[in-house]
Parts: sequence; structure tokens; C-alpha cells
Amino acid sequence: MTEPLDTAPPAVTLRHVTKAFAETRAVDDIDLDLGQGEFFALLGPSGCGKTTTLRMVGGFELPTEGRILLGGQDVTMLPPYKRDVNTVFQSYALFPHMTVADNVAFGLRRKGVASADITRRSERMLDLVGLAGFAKRRPHQLSGGQQQRVALARALVNEPKVLLLDEPMGALDAKIRKSMQIELKKIQQEVGITFLYVTHDQNEAMSMADRLAVMNGGRIEDIGAPQRVYDRPVTQFVAEFLGSCNILPVQYDAAGVLHLPDGSPVLVATDDDYHAITASDARVGLRPEKLVVTRGDNVDGGVNSIRGVVRTATYLGASTDYEIETSWGGVLKAFAQNLADEHRAQPGERVTVTWSAGHGFILPSVAESSGEAAPVTETARTVAA
Repeated sequence: MTEPLDTAPPAVTLRHVTKAFAETRAVDDIDLDLGQGEFFALLGPSGCGKTTTLRMVGGFELPTEGRILLGGQDVTMLPPYKRDVNTVFQSYALFPHMTVADNVAFGLRRKGVASADITRRSERMLDLVGLAGFAKRRPHQLSGGQQQRVALARALVNEPKVLLLDEPMGALDAKIRKSMQIELKKIQQEVGITFLYVTHDQNEAMSMADRLAVMNGGRIEDIGAPQRVYDRPVTQFVAEFLGSCNILPVQYDAAGVLHLPDGSPVLVATDDDYHAITASDARVGLRPEKLVVTRGDNVDGGVNSIRGVVRTATYLGASTDYEIETSWGGVLKAFAQNLADEHRAQPGERVTVTWSAGHGFILPSVAESSGEAAPVTETARTVAA
């Protein structure tokens, strides 16, 4: 027997959504679909429009243009209390005079839920977020991480279709933030609710999200699974926002082969989803951790290699960060594990930098919030290193 197709509408749909404040477009004509039960992150710098987008989904801002649907229902003009969503803010907004249990149960009491059901659901949520023994405490008796868990439990206990999270970990220190990332992803998978998570922290987004969108200037520049967006970004802005990245200029020769300034060829692997650029407007991106630094300049570089001189070598314990000057005057950044002292290069030393074909990616030379460029159809391209 043929299995029926899943025809459920997306949990969240945005169609041509724009939000203008006076002459400024904070959000500029974005389309977006969030799947049922998906953990989706909106990522970008301050002022990119990510929080405004979240606020429009929650009903706290109305779009200037476009439509917003939740589960297929048009909610564009509905107020927040008529949308099946809850929001966790960075401030947590806990009631200081209430106990943890009363904070969690607040929304259920306002809805007139039966007392026994309130107790059962509140206890379940406190157990889920690891605060089963904290029901009688007040917010000032909790750590920042514990307060965040209370805010999360208070939002989830209402069983919304979508949970909105607006930089909820911004006030936490680095160690607590990392542990909360693991906990939050685990909780999301257990409850099965769609999460829309807004952050400027790429590590948060990549560690938790099933998919993420990188915003810039009110528009979505790239969207996809974290690994794809990191390894194969479609614009220079995305490549550099998601971490350190070497951006190397290239030119095509008459035969259609790409060349870096010193003229030596490099192979760049591509696939069906890969985005390239016009022949006159290209750069190659290389992540520093993908590069192998070998002492000496007479090394068999394998597929791709650049020879240069170490300008700086910063020892960081587990690794060394290098800045390497190339023959054309450019600077490559490379991160190398400290496996043995004899492998570590020193400033002024000549080195060979190598990488595999699959670790380079082609980008437009100008970081623009533009549409997708023409796809590369070949299985590999040659560029110069």
C-alpha cells in the first residue's frame, strides 16, 4: 500500500514580507518556510532585521507588506494573543514576587485551565528543564541559567505551535551558554515544537539549528543546513560572518581556467547545489582550519598549494594561528594543531600551504545581499593559488 504524502502546511510561512520604519526597510521582501518541529535560526549582525522578523511572526510588529501564515492560517493582522506562539526574550521577564511554579503556571491560569491540569503540566515542564526541585524558589534565588530555564518552561507549558526565542542566551557567560545550547536542542527534540531562534552568535546557530538563515541589510543572503552554509556559502558576507575566511582574488584565462595572482592552478570541487559567479567577478574562499602548513618551500603540495613566508605565529595551546604572506603580497590565515614542536613554523620561515579540492569555494568578489549566481555545472574547476 502506498504511504500517504505529508500534506501538512509549514509551521511558519512568510511571503514577500517587508517592514519599513520611515524611509528605512528593516526587513526587505523576504520569503521563508519553517517546517513542523524544525529548529530554525535567524542569524546576522545587529540591525540586519532578524529581531524585527521574529517580532512580526509573534504579532508584536505588523508588516508593511506581505503575508504571515502559521500552520497555513493567515495571521498577518492578528494580535499576539490570537496567535498560537510564545516568546522567550533575553530579559526572561519573570515575575519576581512569584515562585518558580507560579511563574510557569501563569499562562495556564490566565486561560482558565483546571487546577489539577495546571499542576501536572507545570511539574512536567519543570522536570523537562531540570528544575524539578526548584518549584518554591523565587527568581532572585536562581542563577542566570536557571532563570532562563524557568522562562523556557513558562513558554512551553502553554504548548504553542511555535516558540520564538530572541537571543535568550545573551546574558549568560560562555560556559553556561554552551551547556544551555545542548539542553535547549534536547528539549526541542523532546517536545517537537517548531523553534524560531534569533541570534548574532554563529556558534549558537550552527550547534542547535536544523537550518539557519543569514540576514544582512534586511534580506536573507543564504539559507540551509549549518554545514552547507559554512562549507559552501553563497556570498562573501556569509563566508566571513560565519567565521574566519581567506578570500583570494582569481581571474579566468582565455581557456576558462581560473588563476590566482601568482598563476599556479588549484582544483575546486563543485556539486549541483554549488553557486558560482560570472567569469569577470570571482574569488575563492578558504577556511583557515582547512589549510595544512608545512615547513619549507620544496614540499610536494598535492592538489593545491601556495608558498609563502610566516609573518606571525600565535601559540594558543592546542593550536597555532598563522598569518602567511604570499608571493603576491596577500596574507593567508591558517589554524594548525600543535601535534609536535618540530612541525611548528616560526615567523620569517618559508612554508607551503596546501588544501584539498573540496575545501575551497567560489564566491562573488563583492559582498552583496543579492540573488543567487549562476550554478557551476562542471565537477571541478581550476583556479590559481
